[in-house]
Amino acid sequence: MEERPIPTRTVRLARLQHLLFRNARGLTSADLAEITGRSRRTIERDIRDLGDAGVPVWQNGNRYGIASDHFLPPVHLTLHEAGALFLAARLLCRYSDERNPHVVNALAKLAGVLPDSVGPHVQQATAEVGAREEKPEFTRVFETLVTAWALRRKVKVWHQSAHSEHVHDYIFQPYAIEPIGGGNSTYVIGYADYFDAVRTFKVERIQRAELMLDEFAVPADFDLSARLGSSWGIMWGDAEVEVRCRFSPRVVRRLKETIWHSSQLIEDQPDGSCLFTVKVGNALEMVPWLRGWGPDCEVLAPEALRRDMAEWARETAGVYEVQG
Repeated sequence: MEERPIPTRTVRLARLQHLLFRNARGLTSADLAEITGRSRRTIERDIRDLGDAGVPVWQNGNRYGIASDHFLPPVHLTLHEAGALFLAARLLCRYSDERNPHVVNALAKLAGVLPDSVGPHVQQATAEVGAREEKPEFTRVFETLVTAWALRRKVKVWHQSAHSEHVHDYIFQPYAIEPIGGGNSTYVIGYADYFDAVRTFKVERIQRAELMLDEFAVPADFDLSARLGSSWGIMWGDAEVEVRCRFSPRVVRRLKETIWHSSQLIEDQPDGSCLFTVKVGNALEMVPWLRGWGPDCEVLAPEALRRDMAEWARETAGVYEVQG
């Protein structure tokens, strides 16, 4: 637990605040003195200074901690960094269905520090999110999951899958939270004790969440990028599925404007069409995207996906069939 002494008071207080925030059960002044290399008297004075500065420090016996919903230290942004966050904010407005008050507050703070020529655009994004219907249950679940994720604490969740009428409760270790724009949804990825494996839960399907005191550590071999590298959105499998399609000449230019997947291979054909091949963890996630191209996309493989697309096309044609 040895660390080099922290030279300046400002940095020392920031480090102390971080340590208290990360340890849910709190730390004693002796613990903090050992970690930081300072005296217990200095630590106790620094804790009083944090409290005087408005940091919500709690004390239980000889242990100190910080409320889990405490604000983060100030972040100083350049104009270009703020611009990048503005773009992220616009994407956030597009994918979020619910009125998340934390999103509204975050956007409002961002708008307040941007130049007058840019701030109104962020304010407009804030108004768009603020006008949506708020779902208090979703907000509470979101808050609990973010806290558990940030503090590395286990959480108990009550989840109802899309294909079940029953609600099941699990002890869950949130390793990552991931938004998916295609489905306007947010997912939490982590270890579920019931399955003894890493699982993905859609946040909108979690009806309740309770923060626990038990802490966890993310395994060193957990690599979110590697897991999601083969997925089209959020789903992955033990084996990759190769999906092969033919796109008509009239949409080839549009297809090539975007990198849809890291594994994509596009082969031009003599008639102006192209073959599009990807290897994904689950082909079902591609179905809405494939349908969006209409008759300009023909699925060639796998055969089961081709049959499903053909059946969908026949049913769709039947809906629009003119009755004579």
